[in-house]
Amino acid sequence: MPDFAEPLARLIQEFKRLPGIGQKSAQRLAFHVLRASREDAERLAQAILDVKDRLGLCALCNNISDSELCPFCRNPARDPSVICVVEEPHNILPIETTRQYEGLYHVLHGAISPLRGVGPEQLKIKGLLERLQSRNVREIILATNPTVEGEATAAYLARLLKPLGVRVTRIAMGIPVGSDLEFADEVTMSKSLENRREL
Repeated sequence: MPDFAEPLARLIQEFKRLPGIGQKSAQRLAFHVLRASREDAERLAQAILDVKDRLGLCALCNNISDSELCPFCRNPARDPSVICVVEEPHNILPIETTRQYEGLYHVLHGAISPLRGVGPEQLKIKGLLERLQSRNVREIILATNPTVEGEATAAYLARLLKPLGVRVTRIAMGIPVGSDLEFADEVTMSKSLENRREL
């Protein structure tokens, strides 16, 4: 690896810590920042700081939000009787792009994975149970990823929720097993929601 001036080398190292960024990509990004104007660099730095300083979790669904409630939970046009459970906040986007789902969400912030030491107690399940007690919820759609961990999480939640008298459905397997909801196209995601099944 060539020797870079210390600030540039440090920036390259920081970019390499990002997912999917290797040495060459990190160098390209670092040199782009180096060539950019100071104002551009300051805007980038401020945007990163704003994400850390101004965003938190929605008090109701755990989605990323810049206020107490996220835009979905604040929207009176959404159907509060249907809750779609996803693993991560970025899993909401593929569902929203279908323009077919009008209910609310609940974000678990992970999936059950005994190999990584993640059990149900590490997930945001308690808030989901509280929502069922305090609101008139008629259906829970389990939209966890079609991976081993996602399936285990869906099975666990189905066993937990069905005795509470709520309808529990699982998105259909239009999404390839082993992939992530983030990479599903609109048609596949739409079909998966349309063909969900009772657990």
